[in-house]
Amino acid sequence: MGFIFSKSMNENMKSQQEFMVTHARLQLERHLTMQNEMRERQMAMQIAWSREFLKYFGTFFGIATISLATGALKRKKPAFLVPIVPLSFIFTYQYDLGYGTLLQRMKSEAEDILETEKTKLELPKGLITFESLEKARREQSKLFSDK
Repeated sequence: MGFIFSKSMNENMKSQQEFMVTHARLQLERHLTMQNEMRERQMAMQIAWSREFLKYFGTFFGIATISLATGALKRKKPAFLVPIVPLSFIFTYQYDLGYGTLLQRMKSEAEDILETEKTKLELPKGLITFESLEKARREQSKLFSDK
């Protein structure tokens, strides 16, 4: 009788463990999907912000360029055209970010860094461990209990 009860318990325990593994896998997949959704939304917001900024900066850049060119022609001083150079770099960067291929080039460069320059990505003192967190927590709780 004890053997049958024990065998039933083992089978029950094994099915429970399989359920827990399946549930943990499902939870992890959902978490990864959620993180990816959040990343995509943040990137979309960044691109939208860049496009919106480009509208305002483009207007400023156009007015400034026309005004500076007019001033340079009227006063016959080409020095008035100098501010157009750095402003054009900013305008080009924002255009490339909002409508061009800057994000694809950044992604490609990031993938290259991940593949070939892994050592540059290491954290100081290595990865955070449970033990290091517990040690810091204990030290912090000592500070609060001493006060």
